[in-house]
Amino acid sequence: MNDTEILNVRLHFVPVTMRTPLKFGNAVVTEVTTARVCVRLRVGTAEAEGWGETPLNIGWLWPSTLDYTERKNRLEAFCVRIAKALPGLSAGTAADRLTGHPMQIGNALVEDHLPDWRAEADLPYLAALGCLSAFDLAIHDAFGEALERPTYETYGAEFGCELAPFLGSDFAGKTVADFLEPAPQTLPVWHLVGGLDPLEESDLTGSEPDDDYPVLLADWIKRDGLTCLKIKLRGTDSAWDYSRLVRIDQIAAPLGVEHLTADFNCTVTVPAYVNELLDRLAAEHPETHARVLYVEQPFPYELEEHPIDVHSVSERKPLFMDESAHDWKLVRMGRELGWNGVALKVCKTQTGALLSLCWGKHHGMGLMVQDLTNPMLAQIPHVQLAAHAGTIMGVESNGMQFYPAASMPEEAVHPGLYRRRAGVLDRSSLGPTGFGYRVADIERELPKPAVG
Repeated sequence: MNDTEILNVRLHFVPVTMRTPLKFGNAVVTEVTTARVCVRLRVGTAEAEGWGETPLNIGWLWPSTLDYTERKNRLEAFCVRIAKALPGLSAGTAADRLTGHPMQIGNALVEDHLPDWRAEADLPYLAALGCLSAFDLAIHDAFGEALERPTYETYGAEFGCELAPFLGSDFAGKTVADFLEPAPQTLPVWHLVGGLDPLEESDLTGSEPDDDYPVLLADWIKRDGLTCLKIKLRGTDSAWDYSRLVRIDQIAAPLGVEHLTADFNCTVTVPAYVNELLDRLAAEHPETHARVLYVEQPFPYELEEHPIDVHSVSERKPLFMDESAHDWKLVRMGRELGWNGVALKVCKTQTGALLSLCWGKHHGMGLMVQDLTNPMLAQIPHVQLAAHAGTIMGVESNGMQFYPAASMPEEAVHPGLYRRRAGVLDRSSLGPTGFGYRVADIERELPKPAVG
């Protein structure tokens, strides 16, 4: 069953213009290109196509002073390289050919091939993972399609998905399936409050979009029944960050919002910055402080370069790795430094997200699934991961805020996944095989493929 071969790869680049700008750390994003991949996979005697999609969000994947267009072009060129290389790696009968369960294929790509590829392309690890993730997702989807099973039913011992070869002897006899949860039909959904988002009418500049979607925070909360807000903070201006948290809670709490999280996007350099903010909040606004469910990635993501002891922060609130959690080995390092939660993202590969999930859960870490403003097909495996992970609270999903029109063909087939209702996302429209995309039902015309 696990004699698999990648027969063909097709790669499309799909441009998307954002409805409103989104601030990532020090970068403001107004557009994005997604890498949409189709992989044809042979599993035994069965063949099937699988799909994966990842937004190449340059500001998040590759924060740098390098020219934006240069980074974009290099990421797209790297995707092309992967697309051309995969069928050759999988062909033939050599002992080292790329075959096996998607977890084996994905891990081999990350461990054995990605280091040389990204060194030659001079890409950061996170940027390279982001490019690879669309291909990895497509392989996992194709495996489920070939077996006519949901992808999340292919992670048990029946399919050769043992964890010990990846994570070591502590996981002897364990499979990915042992760490997954029964998936609920609906999940609480987090709304992102960006640093540039207007909160009240006094914040309006006149440049806001004039369409059928909300602009002000209260209108979003009322329309979508939101109960969870993720708040982007600066990490370099404590007075602004404190005021922003308090002001948002004063708007949101009377409307039924129950949970907040603060996301600093790697801009903080010392734990005291976060500690002082949390302590002041606890003293002056204890109800707001109580609604802060966890804190996300205040510190630089390069853990090996910035091994900051963060126990003092995680003793105050759960502290979740995001940008730092490239793989389970860095999650392990983060736990030693005091991080006690990990935010999973399929844009770091489905394989890597599942290994981090298993390692983190085995060691008592909290889990969350965070967004990369996932449009179109990218939304579906993102929500699927959250549904099966057992997160601290639902899933973040903000594509409907920043480019809702981009996903209209997908929304027509999966309305509950692309429109937040009563504060939740609804998985009931998903298909019975693979990730459940139902690609044949989605009326979307793709650009000419860059490969395939």
